[in-house]
Amino acid sequence: MSKNAIGDDLIAAMGEALAIAEGTLVPVATHRIEALPDIDVRALRTRLGLSREQFARRFRFPARTVQEWEQGRRKPDQSARAYLTVIDRNPQAVEDALSTE
Repeated sequence: MSKNAIGDDLIAAMGEALAIAEGTLVPVATHRIEALPDIDVRALRTRLGLSREQFARRFRFPARTVQEWEQGRRKPDQSARAYLTVIDRNPQAVEDALSTE
């Protein structure tokens, strides 16, 4: 595919996107992705009665990552939020799954 063809395709796609945004064109397909809500890692850890180090070790997180989340310098990504949600709802199941025994 030539550069001109790629450029033409991109221009056409942007025109379609604008028409959809303006409501003059109906999209062929739409996809909805529901994001998990933010999780208060400090509140979760406190509710479990664990220090930051204990929480990190028990659930296999780097301690520094937990610290960054708790201090608001970083947010857990989608997969970490899913994992934290499972920890929140059933911490014993997670511990059992991670057990080496």
